[in-house]
Amino acid sequence: MNRLASRVSARLMRMRFVVIAMLSIGLGRVAVAAPGADFIDDAKLLYRVAACGGDAPVDAAIQKTVERHCKLVMDRITKFREVYFDKGRAWFDKVEPPDLPTTVVYPFGGGDLLSALVAFPNATDITTISLEQAGDPRRLKTLSPAGVDQSLSALRAEIGGLISVGSNTSENLSNQQKNDLPGQVSSFLLGLVAGGYEPVSMRYFTLDDAGTVHYLEAAEIDALDSTHGKSLKHDWKPPSFSPAFANVEIQYRKIGETQIRVHRHIAWNLSDDYMKMHPQLTRYLAQKGKVTVLVKGASYLLWRGDFSIVRGYLLDHLAWMLSDSTGIPPKFARQAGMVQDTYGLYDGAFLEGAQGNQTDQDFVDLWKNQRKRYLPFRFGYVDMNKQAHLLVTRPKKR
Repeated sequence: MNRLASRVSARLMRMRFVVIAMLSIGLGRVAVAAPGADFIDDAKLLYRVAACGGDAPVDAAIQKTVERHCKLVMDRITKFREVYFDKGRAWFDKVEPPDLPTTVVYPFGGGDLLSALVAFPNATDITTISLEQAGDPRRLKTLSPAGVDQSLSALRAEIGGLISVGSNTSENLSNQQKNDLPGQVSSFLLGLVAGGYEPVSMRYFTLDDAGTVHYLEAAEIDALDSTHGKSLKHDWKPPSFSPAFANVEIQYRKIGETQIRVHRHIAWNLSDDYMKMHPQLTRYLAQKGKVTVLVKGASYLLWRGDFSIVRGYLLDHLAWMLSDSTGIPPKFARQAGMVQDTYGLYDGAFLEGAQGNQTDQDFVDLWKNQRKRYLPFRFGYVDMNKQAHLLVTRPKKR
């Protein structure tokens, strides 16, 4: 991120606000415009075409393609809503304390704004973090009808798990980096559609050394337009778009309401080596204070010694955390003065590579030593026997 910032002029990097003077007789009135280039028109087009939100007319050349795409997508979203937003809401309401922070942090949450909206509908500030970069929203306007059809077909394959059970595979997430449609942004907009929300602005940003958000102006984006971003992990496909489009902020609201909420997606490698070299994310997150945390489908990375920085951040800042078994291992939770409540059933890790070690056994024992608590749906990984399970991690005082 420092390398990106250094490529733009110092003058533009200092530009935090554009001030427009509005003078009237005897009184100077100043209105402050939001910083950064706003891609809301592109967001609305993606919301309609890729995420199937609303009923705005589309170009006649792609109308049948969009209708077919949206029939397939909305059939699955309707089923998802029934399981999670309708029937599942009673479970969340029973389990979640009424005074949860409305600021949510979701590490390892590639493309998955949807699950955060399911679990925490009162959230006003959501940060998702993953290896995947947000994507260039401008290409949809330039695609041929055949290109739209091909890209929508690829998108459906890439988001299949997300709109079925709220999870996706690493392979699909990596593939999204090559789609002409911005895979992460499209997934976020699908989450808004499923939850009954709509976008009101979309801007891209970097984090400065203090962890402060810097919104990219049009000139900064233009300066990077001829370059492609780099993969944040050696076996992840590199993005086919500019590094300017790595991190996105989408402001949104419930349809029919006026309250503005904020979702930021930050593309970051959460391993210790990367976090030590790039501390801006840790500084950004620390500014949020106590937060509500969601972790699911995280490949058991929080079990490992080389993800201690993000694990330490979570333990220091969580007010309440919902996870599957890829969350905080019992040993670390106890050391931090946390208690853990189990739901569903757990007999061992879903992925073979995580089975049979001491951490896995600690989780088995955790479930075995608590009373059975009801869980009516899958939310994240299942266990080795395909049983749904969830875990609440919380300070003892709660």
